[in-house]
Amino acid sequence: MTIEPRVTLAFPLRGEWMAINTPAEKVPSHGTDYFGQRYAYDFVMSELDSVKFLRPSLARQLLTVVKASDFYAWDQPVHSASAGEVIEVGDGWADRETINGLWELGRVLAFPTDIEGRDYRPLAGNYVMILGEGGVAFYAHLRKGSVAVRVGQKVAEGDVIGRVGNSGNTTMPHLHLHVMDGADPLTAVGVLCAFRDYERLENARWVKEAAGIPGRLERIRV
Repeated sequence: MTIEPRVTLAFPLRGEWMAINTPAEKVPSHGTDYFGQRYAYDFVMSELDSVKFLRPSLARQLLTVVKASDFYAWDQPVHSASAGEVIEVGDGWADRETINGLWELGRVLAFPTDIEGRDYRPLAGNYVMILGEGGVAFYAHLRKGSVAVRVGQKVAEGDVIGRVGNSGNTTMPHLHLHVMDGADPLTAVGVLCAFRDYERLENARWVKEAAGIPGRLERIRV
């Protein structure tokens, strides 16, 4: 599938990550255009050369209860992918600090798609919206109390805006990011974005990528 990016941003995380949802795999990447997320990404951390996202075993995650802090992505800093202005934030929504994989999956699948009123946190958890290059970037599922910016604040590319959490409609700690063409997620249209100046793992070698769309489960780093 050939996709032409409409905007190219800096990667919002540091270290090694992979996308479990990406427009490189399918469009809409989350199975819906709702909430401006047609070209959304979900980024997680995993162990080297595996898709194991947490320190305990996968079986333990599925069959028992694990802590959100057991996941490698938990509390990792989130950086602004471009310079811009903070136009909206949502904080104060509790993280689910204990997780059972099978129960969480069923809950997410049963989650209503419509948002009541203007409180996006039941879906997005704690979030930051930044008007910058190419549109409005929406960063979701941040850790409660970690939002480090305020409405009206100007941010530079790379500034820390929060930390990865497990708030909102999630199955595990991760960063959700999408770009949209307006400030209202209920009416905005998704904007496809690529990332610049990262490396991807190819045949056991790190290859520089000037601008690209990470593939599903492709290991990348900044």
